[in-house]
Amino acid sequence: MKTVMANKNTVDRKWLLIDATNIPLGRVASQVAYILRGKHKPTYTPHCDTGDYVIVINTDKMILTGKKEEKKYYYRHSGFPGGLKAVQYKDLMENRSDFVLEKAVKGMLPKNSLGRDMFKKLKVYKGSEHPHEAQQPVSYAIKGGVK
Repeated sequence: MKTVMANKNTVDRKWLLIDATNIPLGRVASQVAYILRGKHKPTYTPHCDTGDYVIVINTDKMILTGKKEEKKYYYRHSGFPGGLKAVQYKDLMENRSDFVLEKAVKGMLPKNSLGRDMFKKLKVYKGSEHPHEAQQPVSYAIKGGVK
């Protein structure tokens, strides 16, 4: 039996649609990162981007478990003394829930040029509308949603 080593010419990419309604942020992020890397395929090759395109909708209906909304903060720094800014995840989920998911997924991908290429295949939208109908995305269900 011959081992198959994928390369960028032999990869067959699909478009997957994920609805994040009532699913915890970490569960969505880990599954999306798994798909973007291509680990769900039998042709997974670590040195090649074999993943699929992922469209995530309804990130505004995504949930955080426990007390993360009050206790978890997003930090950024301007580079100047005293320039630390902190935003509660409660406010971030209300205003920029798409950014929250992108940040979580980006942290789970490789920190190199391959990871940057994988991240470009992620499309995140707050509502249920998206402009990728022409690609005919296939619905992908994530297990573990909270009822």
